[in-house]
Amino acid sequence: MDIRQLRMLVEVVRRDGFSAAAETLFATQPTVSKAIRQLEEELGETLLERSRHGVRLTPAGQIVYRRALALLGEREDMLRELEELRGLQRGALHLGLASLGSDVLFAPVLARFRQQYPQIELHVQQRGSEALEESLRAGEIELAASLLPVADDLEWQAVRTEPLVALLPQAHPLARRPSLQLQDLAQVPFVLFEKGFMLNRRIAQACLAHGFTPREATRSGQPDFIIALVAAGLGVALLPRMIAVARPRPDVAIVPLDAPELDWKMALTWRRGGYLSAAAQAWLQLVAELAQEAGPG
Repeated sequence: MDIRQLRMLVEVVRRDGFSAAAETLFATQPTVSKAIRQLEEELGETLLERSRHGVRLTPAGQIVYRRALALLGEREDMLRELEELRGLQRGALHLGLASLGSDVLFAPVLARFRQQYPQIELHVQQRGSEALEESLRAGEIELAASLLPVADDLEWQAVRTEPLVALLPQAHPLARRPSLQLQDLAQVPFVLFEKGFMLNRRIAQACLAHGFTPREATRSGQPDFIIALVAAGLGVALLPRMIAVARPRPDVAIVPLDAPELDWKMALTWRRGGYLSAAAQAWLQLVAELAQEAGPG
C-alpha cells in the first residue's frame, strides 16, 4: 500500500462516494476505484460496502481508515518539520476555523497576525467542527477551532465560553418570556445547523435529556440566514449569545436560555503529540493575548 491509496480511501469515506472523492483529488473515478480495489486486494479485506446511497466502512475498513488518518497526519508533520529545518519556506499556517462564530472570534486575530507576521502564509478552511477534526487528524490543517469537549487524541486551548440564547419571531408567545428552559421549546420546530456542526448533536442530546426530540424545520450553515429563517416564522434557533447580539433584527427576539449544559465552549485544537510549527505556536500565543485583552466572555 502507499500514501496515495490511503488518501483516496479517506476522501471516499469523507465525501461519501467515489465521484465526489475524485473531484477533490483531481483524479478520475475509475482511478480512485482502482486504487481502493488494489488496497483491498493487498490487505485481503473488503474495506467499503458500496450502495446507491453512498459508502460505509466495514469493520476492517474502520481499522484501516483510523490508521490512515494517523499516518497521513504524521506524514504532514514530518514534511512541516523538515521544511522548517531546511528553511525552504518563510512560514505557512493551515488553519481550520468554524463556520459559526469565526467572524467575531477570529477575524481580529487574523488581522493582528497578518500585521505581526507578514511573512507567514495563511491558508484557512471554514467548516463545521466535526469536519474540521477529520481534517486535523489527516494532517491537512495544524489547528482547528472546535467545541469542547474534544476527543482524547486532541489537545486544546480555550478561546471563549458563551451561553446559548433562543431566537424567536417577535410575535411568538415565548418571545415575551424573560428566559426559557429547554423543555419550553418542545413543541416549537427548530432551525438547525448543517451536517458537520457539533452543536447539532449537543442540542439533540440536551433535548433528549429533557424528554423530547427536537422537530426539525430546516437547516443552514450561515448564522445570518438562520436568523432570517427565524424571522420568517420557521421556528426557533439556538445560537451563542455573542453571535446573536451581533446580528440584531427588530422582528427577532433574543431570549436567554437557562441551559448551562449547552454553553458554547470554543477552543483551538491540535493532534496530541503532533508537531506544531512556529507559525502555529505564534497563532496560539496571539489568540491567548487577545482573549486576555478582551476579558471574560
